[in-house]
Amino acid sequence: MVDSIAFPENLFALFNFIPFLLMIFFLILKWNFDGFVPWNWPLVGMTPTVACHIHRAHDRITEVLNQTGCSFLFKGIWFTDLDFLLTADPSNIHHILSANFERYPKGPDFKYIFDVLGDGIFNSDSDSWREQRRIAHSLVRHDKFLQFLEETTMKKVKEGVVLVLESVCEDGSVLDLQDLFQRFSFDSTCMLVTGFDFNSLSIDFPQVPFSKAMDDVEEVILLRHFIPKSLWELQKKLQIGQPKKLKEAWEIIDQTIAKLIALKRESLQKEEPAQGADLITSYMVNEEDGFEKNENFLRDTVLNFMIAGRDTLSSALSWFFFCLSNNPTVEAKIREELKSIIPENEDHDQWRIFSIEELNKLVYFHGALCETLRLYPPVPFQHKVTVEADVLPSGHKVDPTTKILFSLYALGRMSEVWGKDCEEFKPERWISEKGSIKHVPSYKFLAFNAGPRTCLGKQVAFTEIKMVAAAIIHNYNIIQEIGHKVVPNPSIILHMKHGFKVKITKRWSCG
Repeated sequence: MVDSIAFPENLFALFNFIPFLLMIFFLILKWNFDGFVPWNWPLVGMTPTVACHIHRAHDRITEVLNQTGCSFLFKGIWFTDLDFLLTADPSNIHHILSANFERYPKGPDFKYIFDVLGDGIFNSDSDSWREQRRIAHSLVRHDKFLQFLEETTMKKVKEGVVLVLESVCEDGSVLDLQDLFQRFSFDSTCMLVTGFDFNSLSIDFPQVPFSKAMDDVEEVILLRHFIPKSLWELQKKLQIGQPKKLKEAWEIIDQTIAKLIALKRESLQKEEPAQGADLITSYMVNEEDGFEKNENFLRDTVLNFMIAGRDTLSSALSWFFFCLSNNPTVEAKIREELKSIIPENEDHDQWRIFSIEELNKLVYFHGALCETLRLYPPVPFQHKVTVEADVLPSGHKVDPTTKILFSLYALGRMSEVWGKDCEEFKPERWISEKGSIKHVPSYKFLAFNAGPRTCLGKQVAFTEIKMVAAAIIHNYNIIQEIGHKVVPNPSIILHMKHGFKVKITKRWSCG
């Protein structure tokens, strides 16, 4: 009788002890995750450390790769097929993206995780990818499109960016600079891709469901890399959790793009096709590219171009000004370089916007942008698989079941790759002894990819970034809010988790 009473009392005491045991467990996880290579726990693998610190995933990956010689095999939950090789080894990158390109496609797992992108250029492999790339290459390099690009950017800078900055200067309010850049890049990319302007960049900062839906999609996609497929499919069937969030965002994206395509078809019936310089107009009127212009193809093309342009541009601009705010001497040198290209018959100390022809002459400015992209690549990782067994230069064996993740974020912070000063912001590392931009191999500087899949929009990106950044640097002072914490958001695009809060002051009156 005494034993039967003592048992529940002891059990109750054990239950009281459980929170303490859990606390010890999570402290061990944190200690392990923050300081050492993650432990491979029974059954659950290294997943607990990811779950415990997903908020700083990019920095933790960097720590692990620095400790393990640039490559590390991550073990996921047992029987979930979530193991993958993390690498920031330039020799591995060159081997996979260039030397053995055909052996390393995106693969079915990539398309499954990025299914919202449909059959667009990012998800495609083989012949479909080659044809889409060939056509896209001819369009984004066309003189007509490049002229449209500069005109669109100049107009959006004057009528969007400047108006908002002038308003903020007058009332002395705090501005989220990342939000400003996201709205700028969203509007300008919409114009370049579809010919329509959402006018999200205005003084009242209107909410745009289409833009918010793309943000939600990107956050879900990152998490899908760590969610077992069986669990994802169960949640999808029950319409709960991340699959529900993705479905809701997906529906908004599809509805918006369908409306844009319908409006574009209607406008093309009313005017000469030659009048349009945006990419979708070019696709619709070009009858020789071999693609059927059905709704699915146009939808996938719009979304792929939108994510490629909108997100990478806003991320690069946000981190560039963050770097300048922490390196005032760099900002001062850029201002002096901007003054050097102003004609002698103009007052160098007055409000001005620069053309891309002027800005392309600047070396230090370009070096500072490259240095930002090295440390804060807009797309912080890539996903690959092999079609046959292979041994990487690092010695790691891979086969078709091995997922391979390149960490571009970690690559820019590898002392083995960039030297002991790899954490420092030094535009000088991009300038040769002759004073020109130094060539750095793409497998070492991967911001624009490498090999046959090298980014088609590199020139477009630099054009927009330079025109926006130069206008702000020359005409305004950007002062980061004291106490505002800037950290990367865990997403497939390297946004700032809490935005970038700043104060703006004029350097001289707006022209």
